[in-house]
Amino acid sequence: MAATSPAPMRAVATAFTPPPLSQRITRISTVSAVHLHQCRAAHRWRPAQCRGKPAVSGVAEDDEEDTSREALNLEEKEEESAGAGSWGLGWFRLDEVGMDILGIAVPAVLALAADPVTALVDTAFVGHIGSVELAAVGVSISVFNLVSKLFNVPLLNVTTSFVAEQQAVDAKYSGVGESNSHIGDGVSSTREQASEKRKFLPAVSTSLALAAGIGLMEMVALIVGSGTLMDIVGIPVDSPMRAPAEQFLTLRAYGAPPVVVALAAQGAFRGFMDTKTPLYAVVAGNLVNAILDAIFIFPLGLGVSGAALATVTSEYLAAFILLWKLNNELILFSWNVIGSDIIRYLKSGALLIARTIAVILPLWLSTSLAARQGPVPMAGYEISLQVWLTISLLNDALALAGQALLASEYAKGNYKQARLVLYRVLQIGGVTGLALAATLFLGFGYLTLLFTDDPAVLDVAQSGVWFVTITQPINAIAFVFDGLYYGVSDFGYAAYSTLFAGVVASAFLLVVGPNFGLGGVWAGLTLFMGLRAVAGFWRLGSKGGPWEIVWSKTD
Repeated sequence: MAATSPAPMRAVATAFTPPPLSQRITRISTVSAVHLHQCRAAHRWRPAQCRGKPAVSGVAEDDEEDTSREALNLEEKEEESAGAGSWGLGWFRLDEVGMDILGIAVPAVLALAADPVTALVDTAFVGHIGSVELAAVGVSISVFNLVSKLFNVPLLNVTTSFVAEQQAVDAKYSGVGESNSHIGDGVSSTREQASEKRKFLPAVSTSLALAAGIGLMEMVALIVGSGTLMDIVGIPVDSPMRAPAEQFLTLRAYGAPPVVVALAAQGAFRGFMDTKTPLYAVVAGNLVNAILDAIFIFPLGLGVSGAALATVTSEYLAAFILLWKLNNELILFSWNVIGSDIIRYLKSGALLIARTIAVILPLWLSTSLAARQGPVPMAGYEISLQVWLTISLLNDALALAGQALLASEYAKGNYKQARLVLYRVLQIGGVTGLALAATLFLGFGYLTLLFTDDPAVLDVAQSGVWFVTITQPINAIAFVFDGLYYGVSDFGYAAYSTLFAGVVASAFLLVVGPNFGLGGVWAGLTLFMGLRAVAGFWRLGSKGGPWEIVWSKTD
């Protein structure tokens, strides 16, 4: 059933060679929609006037009545559609908004999966070298992800929201119904004109400049501090895992700059609601990674070093593709980056860095607790964790779809449509979580066979099936709420609520983990995700912060 919103506006992801960003338009209300809005207002306050004399001479009164009646029927259908998504009585439905969400989320799954899928490929290849190497690479991957994501995730999410807002505001004030309206402040109707004058968007340029600096700092920190990081995570110098883990991490660090830059570019494309271009760039990179893994690890005998080199090469390729496509349409760097934009990035980014620390803390503790139990438990834990993280990206894709759509509607003041986006993304997230739980419960045992043939490691990995399964619906809702926070720039609550959940879960891990082994670790991570989901429901129910205007305002 299609939604009949007065303001249907969606940017649709294009094919691998999409038209210029400057020709991608946001569908906005036409004059007829404005008339419908006026008629609806008149119906509420002055019923007789909406069916009165025609506003334009020569139009039959019957036609006016028919038009008014159609408008009222349209309004009733719209109210019914929105009401169907209400908290207590909502039914799952794929209307226009639902299809828009899936249209953005489905291509985004692989684009989001860059690092986790690469980690899965490395884990699968290295797992056939030996359990010690598998455990060592698992520790190194976890350390790299935890350190790099401290800045990467905030930058990615802030970029997506700010670019989506900028695009929405530009579209709102560039004219109504113009087929050649485009992103930015100029007017261009042809590909040739667009190529002659690329657009400058401060949100994109600021993000890429920050990404370059952050990536270089991460690379230096990981190379110089690899030994210290191994000590912190609980891998002593005399451990058989120490040498391969430190070797993998040092080489993997050279991939930090392209990872951060690629994520910033992905954030820009997401802001334009284009998730296909990042998809193809990531697929190309992962294919190269798999091919090079097969060549470097075994035929050339490079072992874990070969896995790291393959990963780094694939990351530079993906970053190059994204920058190349973005550079065709936008000016990627300018010395005229507005200072206020940088300050806004830093303020919002600081809040999300605090949030990221809160996410990193329980994950770091769980990895450390698992590593202290020895190579076999650590290897089994790593398999379960990588499956959990990778599958969770399906939920993260829904979150980014909700973020982009909500940011657009919120920036334009379409609050009723914003509420409909909110309802639909939560409904789809819940159904997706249940479907993933059922699928993993039935197939997790077979999935673990892809990573190792060591019976002891398989036993440990398969013992985590309940954790991986039960947390999927919880993960789905928690991830979706993150996207909704970012869509209305509710960065403060996102940070503080996650910080609370992280502190509670970390305390639980410190107390329970050492006494209950991996079972305590899984329980701590489940508690962490559960608290995040509860915090999301609380925020929407209390209608505080930016949500007050979303719930109180009407279009």
